[in-house]
Amino acid sequence: MITIIEPFRIKAVEPILMTTRAEREEFIKEANYNLFKLDSEKVIIDFLTDSGTSSMSARQWGSIMQGDESYAGSPSYYRFKNAVANLMPFKHIIPTHQGRAAEKILFSVIGGKGKFIPNNTHFDTTRANIEYTGAVGVDLVIEEGKNPALEHPFKGNINLERLEAFINEKGVENIPVVMLTVTNNSGGGQPVAMENIRATKEICKKYNIPLFIDACRFAENAYFIKTREQGYANVTIENIVKEMFSYADGCTMSAKKDALVNIGGWLALNSDVWAQQARNLLILTEGFPTYGGLAGRDLEAIATGLEEVVSEDYLHYRIVSTQYLGNHLLKAGIPIVRPTGGHAIYIDARAMLPHIKPLQYPGQSLAIEMYLHAGIRACEIGTVMFGLQPDGTEKEAAMDLVRLAIPRRVYTQSHIDYVIEALTEINANKNKLKGVKITWQPEQLRHFTANFDFID
Repeated sequence: MITIIEPFRIKAVEPILMTTRAEREEFIKEANYNLFKLDSEKVIIDFLTDSGTSSMSARQWGSIMQGDESYAGSPSYYRFKNAVANLMPFKHIIPTHQGRAAEKILFSVIGGKGKFIPNNTHFDTTRANIEYTGAVGVDLVIEEGKNPALEHPFKGNINLERLEAFINEKGVENIPVVMLTVTNNSGGGQPVAMENIRATKEICKKYNIPLFIDACRFAENAYFIKTREQGYANVTIENIVKEMFSYADGCTMSAKKDALVNIGGWLALNSDVWAQQARNLLILTEGFPTYGGLAGRDLEAIATGLEEVVSEDYLHYRIVSTQYLGNHLLKAGIPIVRPTGGHAIYIDARAMLPHIKPLQYPGQSLAIEMYLHAGIRACEIGTVMFGLQPDGTEKEAAMDLVRLAIPRRVYTQSHIDYVIEALTEINANKNKLKGVKITWQPEQLRHFTANFDFID
């Protein structure tokens, strides 16, 4: 059978407001053509992010009722800690209210002027938290990862030769950690091979540099290892996950992705010194170390989500249903990052709209048209997100993509078919799309709050 069925039944539904194009023209104009500024109730299909937008299971809702709200030493914390340690056996596990809080604490401890943090590709908040300390985030993804149309099973791999050369160029004393983002979100949701993780660890060990993993989509990465990497076809997802983290010295995690919850995260690490410093900052900014800005019920939901996310039935549905969308867009002649990732489809807006120059933001133009045409909200990942440099100058990003991030366990196949039809219609009239300009922007993370308008 080729029909994809959801490996769950639906117990509750949420109504969608069906809007007209005329209404959406007013809504997006009021939002200054920034999709982040739209009221969510005015969106038909919301692919802005897969972060915190998952549907929780009946087991997770049941876990919420068991949450203990004691300020210190809650049993919910220990259930959370044990669930994390089962998959990621680090010495210190520190809860935070979400992933960027873990990043903020980590880089406040290890960052600073003169420091460099290499990664396959930093995502937006990771890079911003690094730069906020005065350090520099550096992307060292393999060359294949920069070509959207190229088929390669592990386009998220870090370039090992460039990594070692970079360490020698900048000096070991100036590189507090090496990071790997799994899967590589900014690069199209592409996975990192176990072989590459292992080899990265060998380089880090050679120079006595800790290896940290940005672990947001660790389970999806593990599924790709199982299905694409030799020697792992008969290994369970749980054991693949454990091997991935056995090569690391710590991780940051947004539980809003592969822990299947709506809020939460953690910082995990082995260093006693860094852990003490991190807990001091945690108490100052997040909360006591056994709740870290979360309610006990959130900790319970995360623990249950970590048990559910390593289900092979769930992961098969997740990856194959994403491939379904990607394959149909390719058939319609729409260029996407290939092969399809786990959590999202990334449209190559620069290739789709060659008449719009990168500094006129083809990704933002396409994202606006998706909303106007069909009420679909997506996220530009390109020159708007990454073009503004720390010194205030601007340059075009390596790629101009539009990410269709699919919330977990939220939409059915008919919703996806609606998206396919809408994008096929947009593609037929793509030459009518106009470039976009920024009329106001903040100094950092401008894509969240900037104002846009069309270029006449």
